[in-house]
Amino acid sequence: MVTLTPKAAAQVKARLAGKAGGALRLKVATGGCSGMSYEFAIVDAPEPGDKVFEAEGAKLAVDPKALFFVNGSVVDWHQTLMESAFKVRNPNATASCSCGTSFTTF
Repeated sequence: MVTLTPKAAAQVKARLAGKAGGALRLKVATGGCSGMSYEFAIVDAPEPGDKVFEAEGAKLAVDPKALFFVNGSVVDWHQTLMESAFKVRNPNATASCSCGTSFTTF
Protein backbone atom coordinates (compact mmCIF):
# COMPACT_ATOMS: atom_id res chain seq x y z
CA MET A 1 0.00 0.00 0.00
CA VAL A 2 1.15 3.54 -0.80
CA THR A 3 -0.70 6.52 0.65
CA LEU A 4 -1.16 10.14 -0.38
CA THR A 5 -1.19 12.86 2.25
CA PRO A 6 -4.04 15.39 2.10
CA LYS A 7 -1.60 18.01 0.66
CA ALA A 8 -0.47 15.58 -2.07
CA ALA A 9 -4.04 14.57 -2.86
CA ALA A 10 -5.03 18.23 -3.27
CA GLN A 11 -2.14 18.79 -5.69
CA VAL A 12 -3.07 15.72 -7.74
CA LYS A 13 -6.69 16.86 -7.98
CA ALA A 14 -5.63 20.37 -9.00
CA ARG A 15 -3.42 19.03 -11.78
CA LEU A 16 -6.13 16.68 -13.01
CA ALA A 17 -9.00 19.19 -12.97
CA GLY A 18 -11.40 18.19 -15.75
CA LYS A 19 -9.64 14.88 -16.48
CA ALA A 20 -11.86 12.13 -15.12
CA GLY A 21 -9.94 8.90 -14.62
CA GLY A 22 -6.52 10.56 -14.42
CA ALA A 23 -3.89 9.79 -11.81
CA LEU A 24 -0.48 10.62 -10.45
CA ARG A 25 1.77 7.74 -11.58
CA LEU A 26 4.81 6.67 -9.56
CA LYS A 27 7.65 4.63 -11.04
CA VAL A 28 11.09 3.67 -9.80
CA ALA A 29 13.96 3.89 -12.28
CA THR A 30 17.59 2.90 -12.01
CA GLY A 31 19.94 5.82 -11.68
CA GLY A 32 20.46 8.76 -9.44
CA CYS A 33 23.20 9.23 -6.89
CA SER A 34 21.89 6.47 -4.61
CA GLY A 35 21.04 3.84 -7.25
CA MET A 36 17.29 4.27 -7.85
CA SER A 37 15.10 7.29 -8.34
CA TYR A 38 11.42 8.15 -8.10
CA GLU A 39 9.62 9.29 -11.24
CA PHE A 40 6.24 11.00 -11.15
CA ALA A 41 3.92 11.73 -14.07
CA ILE A 42 0.38 13.01 -14.39
CA VAL A 43 -1.41 10.51 -16.64
CA ASP A 44 -4.86 10.39 -18.24
CA ALA A 45 -5.36 6.84 -16.95
CA PRO A 46 -3.38 4.21 -15.04
CA GLU A 47 -1.54 1.68 -17.17
CA PRO A 48 -2.59 -1.97 -17.23
CA GLY A 49 -1.15 -3.72 -14.19
CA ASP A 50 -0.72 -0.55 -12.12
CA LYS A 51 -1.84 -0.78 -8.51
CA VAL A 52 -4.17 2.16 -7.85
CA PHE A 53 -4.56 3.77 -4.44
CA GLU A 54 -7.07 6.53 -3.68
CA ALA A 55 -7.12 9.28 -1.08
CA GLU A 56 -9.54 12.18 -0.79
CA GLY A 57 -10.71 11.73 -4.38
CA ALA A 58 -7.20 11.58 -5.88
CA LYS A 59 -5.67 8.51 -7.52
CA LEU A 60 -2.09 7.31 -7.24
CA ALA A 61 -1.08 4.67 -9.79
CA VAL A 62 2.03 2.69 -8.86
CA ASP A 63 3.98 0.75 -11.46
CA PRO A 64 3.88 -2.95 -10.47
CA LYS A 65 7.70 -3.24 -10.47
CA ALA A 66 7.99 -0.10 -8.33
CA LEU A 67 5.55 -1.42 -5.72
CA PHE A 68 8.22 -3.82 -4.44
CA PHE A 69 10.45 -0.84 -3.56
CA VAL A 70 7.81 1.63 -2.32
CA ASN A 71 5.27 -0.53 -0.52
CA GLY A 72 4.37 1.17 2.76
CA SER A 73 5.48 4.60 1.54
CA VAL A 74 3.74 7.94 1.92
CA VAL A 75 3.68 10.45 -0.94
CA ASP A 76 3.58 14.04 0.30
CA TRP A 77 3.64 17.47 -1.31
CA HIS A 78 6.65 19.58 -0.38
CA GLN A 79 6.80 23.29 -1.14
CA THR A 80 9.47 25.83 -0.24
CA LEU A 81 10.74 29.04 -1.81
CA MET A 82 13.22 26.95 -3.82
CA GLU A 83 11.09 24.01 -4.97
CA SER A 84 7.73 22.34 -5.07
CA ALA A 85 7.48 18.62 -5.67
CA PHE A 86 6.00 15.33 -4.64
CA LYS A 87 8.25 13.59 -2.10
CA VAL A 88 8.27 9.96 -0.98
CA ARG A 89 8.76 8.90 2.63
CA ASN A 90 9.92 5.35 2.00
CA PRO A 91 10.37 2.99 4.98
CA ASN A 92 12.22 0.54 2.70
CA ALA A 93 15.00 2.98 1.79
CA THR A 94 18.22 2.34 3.66
CA ALA A 95 19.90 5.44 2.21
CA SER A 96 18.96 8.41 0.08
CA CYS A 97 20.57 11.46 -1.46
CA SER A 98 20.20 14.90 0.04
CA CYS A 99 17.64 16.00 -2.57
CA GLY A 100 15.35 13.07 -1.69
CA THR A 101 14.76 11.85 -5.23
CA SER A 102 17.26 9.00 -5.20
CA PHE A 103 17.43 6.05 -2.81
CA THR A 104 18.71 2.53 -2.22
CA THR A 105 17.21 -0.43 -0.39
CA PHE A 106 20.37 -2.45 0.27
